[in-house]
Amino acid sequence: MAEKFVFESSDLSELKDNYDVIIIGSGGTGLTSAIQAYELGLNPVILEKMDKIGGNTTRASSGMNAAETSVQLDHKIVDSFEDFYNETYLGGGKQNNTELLKFFTEHGALAIDWLGEHGIKLDDLTITGGMKTMRTHRPSTLAPIGGYLVTELLKWVAKDEIPLFTSIKVTDLLKDNGQISGVRAETDREVDIHAKAVILATGGFGAGKDLLAEYRSDLLNLRTTNQRGATGDGLKLAQKVGAKLVDMDQIQVHPTVQQDTPHAFLIGEAVRGEGAILVNNAGQRFVNELDTRKNVTKAIDDLGGTGAYLIFDRDIRNRVKAIEFYDHVGLVKTGQTLTELSTEINIDAENLEQTVADWDKAVESQNDSSFGRTTGMERNISDAPFYAIHIAPAVHYTMGGIAINHQTQVLDESGQVIKGLFAAGEVAGGLHGNNRIGGNSIAETVVFGRQAGQQVFKYLDK
Repeated sequence: MAEKFVFESSDLSELKDNYDVIIIGSGGTGLTSAIQAYELGLNPVILEKMDKIGGNTTRASSGMNAAETSVQLDHKIVDSFEDFYNETYLGGGKQNNTELLKFFTEHGALAIDWLGEHGIKLDDLTITGGMKTMRTHRPSTLAPIGGYLVTELLKWVAKDEIPLFTSIKVTDLLKDNGQISGVRAETDREVDIHAKAVILATGGFGAGKDLLAEYRSDLLNLRTTNQRGATGDGLKLAQKVGAKLVDMDQIQVHPTVQQDTPHAFLIGEAVRGEGAILVNNAGQRFVNELDTRKNVTKAIDDLGGTGAYLIFDRDIRNRVKAIEFYDHVGLVKTGQTLTELSTEINIDAENLEQTVADWDKAVESQNDSSFGRTTGMERNISDAPFYAIHIAPAVHYTMGGIAINHQTQVLDESGQVIKGLFAAGEVAGGLHGNNRIGGNSIAETVVFGRQAGQQVFKYLDK
């Protein structure tokens, strides 16, 4: 059996006062940008305010979207950048920043290749809401994408001996002659660390009550899927040096979050992508389960606060390894028959049996006449035992953030580049419009994380 990989963060006594580039945040974006910068010959450092590494990336479960990949062709799926662009643009309410979207959709395949070159293989496919083509890449082990990605990237951080410090919070960005010159940070003391470039990879503000109150007070009573460090620190740092913020009121509520327990657990879109359906308390379907997150959320909200149930069978469960974890922490109800399952979750047995029978016919004929679903219909719900997870919407993702161009350079209020400051990942705004498509956040971390590392090298090489 392979020895379990354990990453040890750097000892704060080893913190130097000068690096080529300072990367704030240790999620997928921060790790990717650091590795890319290192491979171009730079001396990077990663600073993480939390005592745990990985940020929200560790909570991602479905996969990474990309088009025109060799993996798709291996699965006999012919895709195009144009289709990926158009479906993301429509999914975002046509409010996406088209400059960022064009770069994003045209560089996903290169990002998949780059990961592959680093032994990070995403060679299986699924589909998420708002997409018409299977382009959500994941490991063939079907392991949740986030934990897998962070663990594998950390292996490279360790191999390359890139310093990564935890429990260090950046409080200010330093400027000299109008250019970024480093950061001020707090550990057990205040320190100034100098660098000619800084990459903000701090994530969003889905757990930041102050920013939610400012921009979307209507969401304050909802729970969040975010780790507690997602409080918008990077946005505040950037604002203090004149950065522009965009789309700050565009906050995504994820439709399928199990929150009957003290901790809210996001139930990944891959569960629906592999064939699960949603039913109301009467045991009936009420929505195209793979419509956009925005539309599915509204349909659940319209049920009047009861939430809904994801219904699936053993065959679907076997296609989504994250369900093993959901079951382990007590989120999954089980029945050897649909009647038994109905009793477990206290809904009408006849209705549920009829709903599943109708769904199975729709899968067989590939025609969902009830709600027009056209994806995630590869398998029916007939392989006992049967399962249910109670879900309701929760704050999930902040589409708004720092204004950047496609080179990840941060822009000020007049649209001018703030020299030496870069941002990528959820901290940056505009890519997703008014609704993020599932599978695009992990893609964003790798696509724009790589870009940030490359553009910092280019900036410092002048």
